Amino acid sequence: MRATKSRGNSRTDHPRSVPPGIELSEYGFPIYSEKNRGNDPDEIYDEPDDGYDAFESSAAPTVPARTAFRRFWPLTKGLRRWLVAVWLCTVLGALAETSAILLFGDLTDNALQNGSLDAFWTPAAQWLAIAVVGAAIGYAGGSLSVWVSERFVMRLRERVFDHVQKLPPHFFQRHRQGDLLSRLTGDIEAIEQMAVSGLIGTASALFSAVFYAAAAFWLQWDLAAVTFALAPLFWLAARRFSAGVKSTARDGRVADGAVTSVVEESLGNLVLTQAYGREDAERRKLKQEATAWFRASVRSARLNQAYGQLVQVIETICVLAVIGIGVWEISEGQMTLGQLLAFAALLSYLYPPIRSLAQLGLVVTAATAGAERLIEVLDARPAVSDPTGPARTGTGRPDGSVEVRDVSFRYPGAEATSLDSLSFTVRPGELVIVTGPSGAGKSTLSKLLLRFYDPDSGAVLLDGTPLRDFPLDRLREYIALLPQETLVLHDTVRANIACGRPGASDHAIEEAARTADAHDFITALPDGYDTRVDPNSARLSGGQLQRLAIARAVLRDAPVLVLDEPTTGLDAIAARRIVEPLRRLMAGRTTIVITHDLDLAPDADRILVIDRGRIAETGRHDELLALGGTYAHLYSSRKETSAGPAEPFPPMFTPDPYAVFSGPEGYYYGGQAS
Repeated sequence: MRATKSRGNSRTDHPRSVPPGIELSEYGFPIYSEKNRGNDPDEIYDEPDDGYDAFESSAAPTVPARTAFRRFWPLTKGLRRWLVAVWLCTVLGALAETSAILLFGDLTDNALQNGSLDAFWTPAAQWLAIAVVGAAIGYAGGSLSVWVSERFVMRLRERVFDHVQKLPPHFFQRHRQGDLLSRLTGDIEAIEQMAVSGLIGTASALFSAVFYAAAAFWLQWDLAAVTFALAPLFWLAARRFSAGVKSTARDGRVADGAVTSVVEESLGNLVLTQAYGREDAERRKLKQEATAWFRASVRSARLNQAYGQLVQVIETICVLAVIGIGVWEISEGQMTLGQLLAFAALLSYLYPPIRSLAQLGLVVTAATAGAERLIEVLDARPAVSDPTGPARTGTGRPDGSVEVRDVSFRYPGAEATSLDSLSFTVRPGELVIVTGPSGAGKSTLSKLLLRFYDPDSGAVLLDGTPLRDFPLDRLREYIALLPQETLVLHDTVRANIACGRPGASDHAIEEAARTADAHDFITALPDGYDTRVDPNSARLSGGQLQRLAIARAVLRDAPVLVLDEPTTGLDAIAARRIVEPLRRLMAGRTTIVITHDLDLAPDADRILVIDRGRIAETGRHDELLALGGTYAHLYSSRKETSAGPAEPFPPMFTPDPYAVFSGPEGYYYGGQAS
């Protein structure tokens, strides 16, 4: 009848076959479980290694339980009246159970001992009515408790997820994605145990203990005094085991995140693992992390079992003491059998809430380990934010003039400077190619243009206004990025293009696809624009996925376009096929192309050669070749690399370039990787 919540392993808010997170046993100890795997983030191009070991990211700051509770309690705003309703159901449920126990004593003395059927009907009817009312109250309280708890979990998960999406790229380099996944699932569940379920359970145990204690003293005060004299044994037992709970919980959560990371990294690089015969190495790495998880799990189970068995022994001692005194009082005529049985029934109801109150510290201690890891994420500050003062006024579309003015920048924690006093201007509609050796700072420039970071000194300006004066959402409407990693959503082709401009019409989406030279192969797919694709899909080649990205940028129609290595990962044929769509995309837009591939160099209005964070050379293609410097060396190296043997004989059969062939891994367009 009690309106308490039992979360157990009945989670349904995550589509996984294994319960998410680390649940708590009935004794308040963590029970560890495997989790689903995510995808490992690629390394950010051109960002330096700052020496931070990602595997050390699990070290979270120590946070007192009271501080952790205060940190997350504000998230219950709007839910607190429902918490009060749950507590009210708990009070009524405890009253109903107490009344039922007292009726049981009356039945025993008046009906069972005397064998009187007439004395049976009235208390039996009252007992049944109380049971029905108690069941209704228990259902209402239990259902409401689950609703409040899951609402809190959803609210906290949304808050953490929103915060994580604002964090800079280097944060994700320093934290393994599997560990972050563990924090966003299991650690959030642990906080709910502390902030919501813990409060509900505490209120339930407290009210139940008060009512059962009052009934016990009303029945037989001396037996009740003995009961409460032995009750501190439960508290002493919980205190004895609390020392190892927090370290065990923390070790288990860290190990669980490590196992998650190893598996998702291995699956994400499965082709590389198989190609280089690294199966044994990956197996050893998994075994190392799984061993730590195994030890934490076994230690937790041992603590769980030891505490549970000790509690049972204490309860047995208390029951035997009560029965022994009760037998003596019955023999002296000071107590009836019905009173003793009713008291024994009360005892069976009284000790569980007393035990729950005693082990509350264990529950909070185990949950605090998860709170510490989540607080570490929440305390990570975004690298940029919206302007605090008056934002840039005016809603007109910028002309697209970009100025980089004496910009210097170093990644957080890095020793080397990525950009050093860099200055240049790109006029509206101009095509500028930025090239240079690997690690020169080219891709860092794209991160500053999109304002993933702010410069340490200097400024980046759009139409004469510093980027930091624009709200982030408006700035990123004005500057479109075509990154070197093709971003693919697990959705339809139509949705992948439409994310460039949410709410775009089907006609606009198809026109963008035509501009990107993607319409023909899309319509040849089994479901056309409604064909579902995903990042690991074999249905589309790299060139086709890149043309989807171009269509997305066309649909966005931003005045400034930043292309970061647009031909990375494509073979020569596929790269040549996207050149024309890229030219159509760049028409009429201020375009900055960051690339090693110099196929577009002859079309550029200007070429900037960056070396060691500075502009080493600038000019047009022919001028830089005649100069014979860094650019000429890069261009000649590119020509030597691309040189190959003579053209082979043409194939006897040339497939229809828009035909779709089926294979064991999906659909292949035109029979070629284009």
